[in-house]
This record gives sequence, structure tokens and C-alpha cells, in this order.
Amino acid sequence: MGILEKIGLILHILRWRFSWGKRDLNFHPGSGVSSVFVTAREAVARIRSGQTVFSCGFAGTARCSVFFWAIRDRYKREGAPGNLTWINVAAQGGRGKVPGTVEELNLPGLMTTYIAGHVETTRAQLQMAEAGRLDLHTLPQGVMTYLLEAQSRGETEVRSAVGLGTMLDPRIGSGSPVLSDSPLQLVRVEGEELVYTMPKIDIALINAPYADADGNIYFHHAASINENREAAAASRANGGQVLVTVSRIIPRDDDRISMIREEVDQIVVHPYNEQSAGIRQLRFWPSLTPFGQVDPIREMRRTRYINTFLKITPVRNTVDDQLCSMAADLILRVVPKGAMTNIGVGYPEHVVWHLLRQGKGDHLKFTTEAGSLGGIPQPGIFFGSAIMPDKLISSLEMFQLYEARLGLAILGYVQVDEKGNVNASLKGHRIQDTVGPGGFMDIIYGAKVVVFVGSWHAHATYAMQEDRITLVKPGKPKFVRQVDQITFSAREALRLGKTVYYVTHVGIFRLTSAGLVLDKTAPGVDVQQDILRMCSAKIYVPDGSEGEDMQPE
Repeated sequence: MGILEKIGLILHILRWRFSWGKRDLNFHPGSGVSSVFVTAREAVARIRSGQTVFSCGFAGTARCSVFFWAIRDRYKREGAPGNLTWINVAAQGGRGKVPGTVEELNLPGLMTTYIAGHVETTRAQLQMAEAGRLDLHTLPQGVMTYLLEAQSRGETEVRSAVGLGTMLDPRIGSGSPVLSDSPLQLVRVEGEELVYTMPKIDIALINAPYADADGNIYFHHAASINENREAAAASRANGGQVLVTVSRIIPRDDDRISMIREEVDQIVVHPYNEQSAGIRQLRFWPSLTPFGQVDPIREMRRTRYINTFLKITPVRNTVDDQLCSMAADLILRVVPKGAMTNIGVGYPEHVVWHLLRQGKGDHLKFTTEAGSLGGIPQPGIFFGSAIMPDKLISSLEMFQLYEARLGLAILGYVQVDEKGNVNASLKGHRIQDTVGPGGFMDIIYGAKVVVFVGSWHAHATYAMQEDRITLVKPGKPKFVRQVDQITFSAREALRLGKTVYYVTHVGIFRLTSAGLVLDKTAPGVDVQQDILRMCSAKIYVPDGSEGEDMQPE
């Protein structure tokens, strides 16, 4: 990118930074519109204490900010609504830094139960749980979308093999509660399946781009659709209400209506709504929609620069390039062209970038669990959206596709143990270190091939010398005897016949019934010094140098 383009992006970031808390809780579009249009304060007055509220949105995309602010404002003035059970599927926090997220609801007594797939970014809720002021639960994101669909049919449970053998399996872990003394359990075992449930939704909160004066809702120009339709249908089936916030009113277009007037109860127009983090819906980026026509590499450079400037994603070095190059080469070798693919955060995002720079981006059909089908998945604050997606579908529809057709999952990890189990849901030993399962379990359940990509040691120092990796300073080993929490069950993966690899700085490991097999060593790495002596996990090496009588299959 040129200097002028970088300056333009910095100005874009600064405009967002100095206006990211803008709101108008009393805004009303005026006369000439349906009575369904109300102010944000009027809309949230419908929420009663003790109800269950569901908010749509995915990370920084389609945030229901105006509702979060209005609920907080009302609670501070009236002490109501209190004792809310709050549910959302994907991450909706701002890591304690960005306003307008679900963390706005951290006032004592306002939210007392929180159920989500991914909680790492909701620092306020994690702190409340640690202090004993919040009953915190996690469920797989895909399962949660199926539960929404079930509620729309008048059902309350979903049977699934997703999560068997993991921290959500009550025989292995705590089930849904993050705190073991919780009176609520949303998972039970029946035979060879898990039965999931969640409270009935009373209020559904949705962020959509536009409405017309009659009250019909439009999704075009959105960066993701998330669970909008499913949440609305579930709430209405339960006798609840659907509250929608839009950025503006547009002329009626019957060919583009996404939700008809009869599917919503009240609409709030809020001109400051965002398409995605830092991007006003009124100034939406066509590149994040199926209507965009841009140079994908150039657009990827722009979003990568924004994430780097904000220090959302780390700056990768030549050692990381070597790691991701190994992963990319492996994928091109073992995964058929056109395979539907899901990408996780962290190193997996860099693997995609490496494939794009090689001109191999068309080898895979990229998707996001938020509902982007095709295109190039976005990193960092834009995670969940994609550059020039072919189509946007709901999260439920995407997870249904994953279960039927997902060819490849490229995911990160916190720990790997000698059995091949992976921890991706807990980063430490405090409640505040909880990440949650996210879509990890659902994605893996559907994927034929799973490639985990991550560092060999946490906080280690590596060097590249003539394309050879040297471990300069060891860190904390990520390959251990036993993981702190099982997010991926190696036994279940083997039972289902999945092909599983683990790509690290020192080499590539493969899952077998015997455990982990060293499949390839990175250039310059000494097996004894850099691998076997640098982790507590038992590793099978084809020449038998690990000292165990193990045979790979």
C-alpha cells in the first residue's frame, strides 16, 4: 500500500475511535412511518425483569449497540429490567475496551445468567462470574443455532454427537456451567448422544441494515446475517417480542424484503449503527457484501493494516511465515481442490494470507460460521465477515452445511496432549481465562480433515538462518501430557474417521490410534533436542527415537 492509502486508513480508524460511543436513544424518524417505529428507550421499555433476552451479532459485525446502551440507561434510572438471562451465540464483547458491546450490561443485578458460545471478549461478564455475581454458561455455537430452530417449532431440546468426550460432556467436564456450583445444567447424556437445551427466548434483539416505512426489514448491504431469522422465529413462537434496530429507512422493494412487518414488533432507527467494527452502515463497505467488486489482495492488505495498527492481530515474522508455509503445503497436498473450508483465528488467518500470496486462494472454498459462503475470510476485528462473499446465509444454514459438506477446518489451539486432545477453550486457571467452545466443536464434527496450526512453545524465541529454524529461547510447552480442558476429543475424531494434523514451528504431527506421530520435521530442527526434550507429551517418531514401543496406524 502507498503512504496516502495508509494515511487514509489511519484517519478512518481515528474517526471511528473518536465517535465509537455515539448514540441517540431518543431518535425517531418522524411522521409518515408505521407505528412500529419507536425510540430505543421506548423499545427496551418492553423488556420485563426476569425475562430471557437473545442478541444477534458476530464479534464486531451487526452489533446491537443501541439496545445495550438503552437497557443500561433504563436500569440505571429505574432499576429495571433486572435479573435477566442473556443469550448470544458468537463473541459480542469488546475486551473491556470498546463501548457498545454486551459488556454494557455489567451493572449488578441487571444480568444474572449469561449463556454464550464464545466468552473470551466479554471481560466484564467474566469478572462478574469470578466475583460470584453471574451464572456463566457456554454451549457450542452450532448447537445453539439448532436450539433456536427447535424453539421456533415449539421444542426445547436438541440431540447431538457434537461435544462428546469434551468439557461439555458431563462425564468428562462440567457440562454447560463454567462454575461447578451452578444450579443450572444445559447438557445431559442420553445413550451415545448429548442432549442440549437453553431457556425459552422472550426478547430477540436484531441489527439489520434497513427498514422501509411500512416496517419490512432488509439485510442487503449487511456483512453477516447471523441468527436474525431464527431468533425472531423462536421469540415469536414463545409468545415473545422481536426488536430490530436499523440504520435508516429506504423505499419499499418487494424483491429485497428479508423479514416482513408481521415478523417484528418494534423498530428503532439509529443512524450510528455499524456494518462491522468501525464501518458505519450508512457508509457500508461493498467489499464485505456479495455486491462488492474489488481486488481481494488489495482489500486484504487494507484490513490487515487496520488490525496491525490497532494491535488486534500480531505482526508475523519469517519464522511464522515458515510455519504457515508448512501448513499451506500440507493442505494443498491432502485436501482436494474446492473443499469447503472454515478458518479459525490466529495462525489459521495467516495460512489463508500465505495461500493468497501464492496464488492458491482458489484451491479452497472459504466460509465463516457467521454465514459468509465464498470470498476471503476477514481477520481480527472483522472476523466473521468476508471479502466479496458469493452469498450470505444464516449461521444455522452454515452449520447445517458444515455438518453435511465441510471438507477442511484450519484451527488454532492453546494446548495439545499426547493423545491428540486439544484445548482451545481455556487459557489459564481462572474464570477470566475462559474462552468457551465457540464454533470449534461443531466445525470439527463436520470436517473431514482438521489441521491445527499453532506455536510449539508459548512465548518462545525462534530465529531463521538460511531457511532453517533455530529455537533460541524455549517458552512454555504447548504439547503436554494432559490438556487442562478438552475442546477436541481425539478419540471421537478417530471414531468418526477424521484425518487430523498439528502444524507447529518444529514440524507436523499426525493423529493415530497410538497417539501423536511426527510426520515432518521443519528444516534445521533437531528431533531429540528441539522436540522430544522440549515437551512432556509422548511423541512417536518413525525411527523409534522417542523410546516407546508404539506403532502408528
